[in-house]
Amino acid sequence: MKDNFSENANKYRSYRPVYPNEFYDFLKNNLHNFERAWDCGTGNGQVAKELSTLFDEVYATDISQAQLDNAYQADNILYSCQPAEQTFFHENFFDLIVVAQAIHWFDFDLFYNEVKMTLKPEGVFIIIGYNLLKINAEIDGVINHFYKEIIGAYWDAERKYIDEAYQTIPFPFKEEAVPKFQYQTNWSLEHLIGYLKTWSAVKHYIKDKGSNPVDLITEELTVKWGNQATREITFPILFRMGRMQ
Repeated sequence: MKDNFSENANKYRSYRPVYPNEFYDFLKNNLHNFERAWDCGTGNGQVAKELSTLFDEVYATDISQAQLDNAYQADNILYSCQPAEQTFFHENFFDLIVVAQAIHWFDFDLFYNEVKMTLKPEGVFIIIGYNLLKINAEIDGVINHFYKEIIGAYWDAERKYIDEAYQTIPFPFKEEAVPKFQYQTNWSLEHLIGYLKTWSAVKHYIKDKGSNPVDLITEELTVKWGNQATREITFPILFRMGRMQ
């Protein structure tokens, strides 16, 4: 698993989107056991925080100690720094395993061995994430050009799995139909720019060229944004759910 997010972990927590309440309501209404959950690749702990209101215990892991140091805290969340592909968890331990915006970084075969070992026979496995945000045609055009042309060569190869909406990721589970969700919120221009600066391809660009590529589009974004304090932001949610075969 790659670690692209230890640097500036506090900004990752501040600017990254969350998941809609409808997703957690779906879990509440469609799961049967709420003893233990594993949030794998927890990052800033945003999913672990929500799961802690549903489950007796939430185990949240990441390879970035910097992310864990900035994670949300709750009495029933147990954070640990360990790779997704090799954990110390017991067999048949979890009722739910969730990977949010992280599975594309994993070694699929090794990780799925861990899932199959640690998930209870009646347990549920979920991958969830979000695709490229949408605002309006003009602003989307600027961001799409930035995404594909300016920093396109700096994305890790694994980014393709998000572009393909997680549909091409191996999924050796009995898959179940799930609803389509989207996350909508209101952001300021400052928040949008802060979010763009957390992209892994932006960090790779900076290391290569010594300058921040977001600066190349800030003026155009400002013009397209206009004088509105905030605008509605929409993230399409990627969501797959399965049970043991």
